[in-house]
Amino acid sequence: MLFDYLFNRLDARLSIELKNEPKVARFPKLNATNSPLENFVINQELSEDEVLLLLLALVPHIKPNFVSNVISDYFPTGGEFPEFGGIKGKNHRGVLPTAETAVYILAGNNLKQRLEAIKWIQFENKLVQNNIVEIVDIGNGEPLLSGRLVVDAEYLQLFTTGEIMKPKMSSNFPAQRIETDMEWNDLILNKKTIEQIKEIETWLQYNDILLNDWNMKSRIKPGYRVMFHGPPGTGKTLTANLLGKYTQRDVYRIDLSLVVSKYIGETEKNLSKLFNKAKSKDWILFFDEADAIFGKRTNVRDAHDKYANQEVSYLLQRIEAHPGLVILASNFKSNIDTAFTRRFQSMIEFELPTSAERLALWKNNLPRTINVEKTMDLEELSKKYEITGANIVNVIQYACLKTISEKNTSILKSHILEGVKKEYQKEGKSLHL
Repeated sequence: MLFDYLFNRLDARLSIELKNEPKVARFPKLNATNSPLENFVINQELSEDEVLLLLLALVPHIKPNFVSNVISDYFPTGGEFPEFGGIKGKNHRGVLPTAETAVYILAGNNLKQRLEAIKWIQFENKLVQNNIVEIVDIGNGEPLLSGRLVVDAEYLQLFTTGEIMKPKMSSNFPAQRIETDMEWNDLILNKKTIEQIKEIETWLQYNDILLNDWNMKSRIKPGYRVMFHGPPGTGKTLTANLLGKYTQRDVYRIDLSLVVSKYIGETEKNLSKLFNKAKSKDWILFFDEADAIFGKRTNVRDAHDKYANQEVSYLLQRIEAHPGLVILASNFKSNIDTAFTRRFQSMIEFELPTSAERLALWKNNLPRTINVEKTMDLEELSKKYEITGANIVNVIQYACLKTISEKNTSILKSHILEGVKKEYQKEGKSLHL
């Protein structure tokens, strides 16, 4: 039904421009139960022109010969038609609509209407504002509207299969979705740290009310920026996961090695895509090992240092302007440049667990389906060995696998102590059991 409307809009424009014969393209009555596409149009309250733009971006994926067939009716012997725009792909044999195509259908050759359409397509429609449709592959020095109209991959999946595909890490998308099956009760931290984390949860739940209902947009910067700092294995990543889980937001961990490209300009391009997606989908962004890029800067010695500093500055600008939650994690607060730390609303320290916290971690993580050898005193174990929650999980995994492989009826004390020794050795510490 909607693609019939696209045909009629295109045919009506060609008819009036090339034959001076007016035609009317009537917008169909939609039903939300017919398809995910119609449901989306209804729920988002898209205008007729926004629907047209979305259909132009979608049509090559659904009806590859659609545009070619319409044009051929008016140009049966072929010929050039630059006003219409459109390009050929490397493998796709049909016409790929560009922003120029949309401008032509909206405004034809009327100069005033074309200027209005150009502005609307680039800045004023919901689809581009929310990164559902993008204008891509603009050649160097070529007109801005010569780029292809491309629909976001997740929405393309939704409109064609009825399911939303989560983006996967790649050279073009430097982030990975992370999640957890654990609960808040599994996060064993001191009282002060827990209270600071609750402040973030409060912001996630009520920020929209503060900015919109209380009209505080002009006084408060958008977004929330927080630094998690502390030794590895103390719960920084788990906390980010749990914040997402309990506020129904996806959490994406950014791979800084993919962000910082050896090609000048690619870093900004990759980051721009990431932040645009995060903004439209309300993701939580988690920069692990942030000191790799936000560490203390040295003097500029060569072109590489110059561009590295530019990349950091660009990233910082995007983080400051981002309206969502951005978490930077570092093992050492002292490694982070103070010029960056001043920009954060909160600095949360994840300390090594106390013996009481280690005892809780042992009890929480040991399996419920099998007993521990009676000679194993967990309280003594917690007091004697100063290890992190991640270390404790590793020890338990090691001891459990040993138990299964040896077909034991309980987890042996010796296996737990062997696991503890392995964790000490990994960190270059000596331990005599």
